[in-house]
Amino acid sequence: MTDALASSPMVRFAPSPTGRLHVGNIRTALFNWLFAHRPGGAPGRFLLRLDDTDRERSREEFAEAIREDLSWLGLDWDLEARQSERVAAYEAAVERLKAAGRLYPCYETAEELEAKRRRQRARRLPPIYDRAALRLDASERRRLEAEGRKPHWRFLLANTDGDPREGAAIRPTPVVWEDLVRGRQEVDLGSVSDPVLVRADGSWLYTLPSVVDDIDFAITHVIRGEDHVTNTAVQIQLFEALGARPPVFAHHNLLVGPDGEALSKRLGALTVAALREEGLEPLAVASYAATVGSSEAVRPFSSLDAMAEMFDFAKLSRAPARFDVEELRALNARLLHATPFEAVADRLAARGITGGKAFWEAVRPNLARFDEVDDWQAVVSGPVTPVIEDAAFSARAAALLPPEPWDEGTWRAWTDRIKAETGARGRALFHPLRLALTGRERGPELRALLPLIGRDRAKARLEGRTA
Repeated sequence: MTDALASSPMVRFAPSPTGRLHVGNIRTALFNWLFAHRPGGAPGRFLLRLDDTDRERSREEFAEAIREDLSWLGLDWDLEARQSERVAAYEAAVERLKAAGRLYPCYETAEELEAKRRRQRARRLPPIYDRAALRLDASERRRLEAEGRKPHWRFLLANTDGDPREGAAIRPTPVVWEDLVRGRQEVDLGSVSDPVLVRADGSWLYTLPSVVDDIDFAITHVIRGEDHVTNTAVQIQLFEALGARPPVFAHHNLLVGPDGEALSKRLGALTVAALREEGLEPLAVASYAATVGSSEAVRPFSSLDAMAEMFDFAKLSRAPARFDVEELRALNARLLHATPFEAVADRLAARGITGGKAFWEAVRPNLARFDEVDDWQAVVSGPVTPVIEDAAFSARAAALLPPEPWDEGTWRAWTDRIKAETGARGRALFHPLRLALTGRERGPELRALLPLIGRDRAKARLEGRTA
């Protein structure tokens, strides 16, 4: 085991409470949780960090929904933090960076910056910021501020040849790290503008609060989507500028639809809330998120701990992960078919389901969603309006019903007698019995269902009466 994996990890999931969690968020949260709970290593800790510095869009109802969704999935957290409560820490970091000469004021308007980019593209140069603001002296800055311009503040990347205030050229200085998913990564910051960390209104962009939080909460591993790879290079320099060792990074593949297109426009139907409302099992959702886009077979797991045992960054593909909601629904059915009675006994009782273990084992092979137990409870307990294909055949079958008590052997003995007396075989025997007893074309095996229906209801239905 490498040093990156051997120590006790501190990981974080950092959603913004500006909307509902979706399937892409699920994978990131789950990967962090599984890594923190993997067996064989020191126990890890999981931080839920609410990135709520966007005051206009952040809402408490979304924060509560995030907690609800994570809890439904079984992803508990050891501590919680809110960026809106850590303003002093961010302001202190800003002052440190200013004092170190790594944060400098810029006065260009958005229109002026765009004009610069157009000129650079016309000259076939990369459209990156030219650091003109570094060459302003104090009197020039005072003049611009007297004109009513408020500065935004850029982070000076360590990629220059000489003093940038003297017009030094930007030279390509790569940032290198070993990514737990992608291997050795090298990003050339010579093609990246010095990033704005503080807006003209004094608010921070994502990068600054995120890095300060990761330092203060001693985050050891940052596990997130591969769309953050370029951000990582900048953040590594920011960690170092603030005197901190960068965490270990792992950038996992992103989700696309079964057609290979990005899921971004379809996420409304793929929120955790929507999957829950559809009646999918949290373990099915987690099992699918943990295995799709990996070398691990897509299969249902009995618990999150079982998932943690198999979790390995080496199994994650570099290619996009294809999320197919139909595959998830099929996995949900597979999970239910393998679920023992003991795991659902309380849920069945809460729904008023009778029949205990015998009922569950009879109906579970036919379930696509758990709430379908209600339909089969109605078939067992009635009232059911039977469908009679052949009244004479059904009446004879009713007359041949054996006395109770019944068990799973009753069906075989009864149908053998019907076969002997009527000559009916195969579909001609079984199909009219199913229609009369259940009112349905298909369903659970009648050998298991018949004892639950009971003799009185079975006889009434065979005779064409609703029961």
